[in-house]
Amino acid sequence: MIEKKLINDLVAEFLNDSPNYLVDVLVGTDNTITVEIDNDQGVDIDDCVALSRHLESKLDRDAEDFELTVTSAGLTSPFKAARQYKKYEGEEVEVLTRQGQKMTGILKSSDSAGFVFTVTRKVKPEGAKRKIEVTEDLHLAFDEVKYTKYLIRF
Repeated sequence: MIEKKLINDLVAEFLNDSPNYLVDVLVGTDNTITVEIDNDQGVDIDDCVALSRHLESKLDRDAEDFELTVTSAGLTSPFKAARQYKKYEGEEVEVLTRQGQKMTGILKSSDSAGFVFTVTRKVKPEGAKRKIEVTEDLHLAFDEVKYTKYLIRF
């Protein structure tokens, strides 16, 4: 079976001087390899083709047969790399916490530990007849979140 670490190393070698970065590598038990890359300006099909050819040239089909797919991170796919949070700062995102709370807000900032996003909630103050909108910044660690994804609104 082809090792995930080998694929990670080969991808890192290829993307070293590239604006593209690795998001995820999946290696199935039947040697089905899926490599997902991203770029702050978007991934071009030529980038995927070049990486696929590089990996094909470094892996030996005679030793082990495999199926290889190189793809870009989907626009509505959950974030898997911290750099994706940086890419979408200032954009609206949807967050599902480990406690099952789903929220939408503007991704304000991120660092290696987590991220801050601004949510707007309707709250009814004590003694008031109507709800008012309250904006607050929430800081969440990456391990507190099941997923975060870019929210597209039309």
